Amino acid sequence: MALKKRNKISAEFSMSSLTDIIFLLLIFFMLTSTLVSQNALNLKLPSSTSKTVAPQSLAVSIEKEGRFYLNGKRMSISNIEKNIRSSLRGSSNQENTTISIVSELGTPIEYVVQVMDMANKMRVQAILATEPPKS
Repeated sequence: MALKKRNKISAEFSMSSLTDIIFLLLIFFMLTSTLVSQNALNLKLPSSTSKTVAPQSLAVSIEKEGRFYLNGKRMSISNIEKNIRSSLRGSSNQENTTISIVSELGTPIEYVVQVMDMANKMRVQAILATEPPKS
């Protein structure tokens, strides 16, 4: 009796095509990552159509030259932080205290971020004041 041997199918595949694809992907990502600019942010100052008025406890104004004002009094950013901390200690309603940040058009975003970081450290709400669009 003649028995036929079954042909075994090989489960192997060629790795050379896979390494070619991985190599091409590596080159692609290396080339495209050099074209991405790390610090390029095109930010526009916000404008709003909302007419919601937030309760204003403290107002920090920032001029584009880097001058800071707390409720109309000019002072440095460290003095602003000290004054806000002292007013928070004396306030009975700390949870509802808000800082309104009013920045002049063209103010570098770093100044606004400094005030927002300061408010975040003190766990106080910071609101960026916007100008409604002109109709």
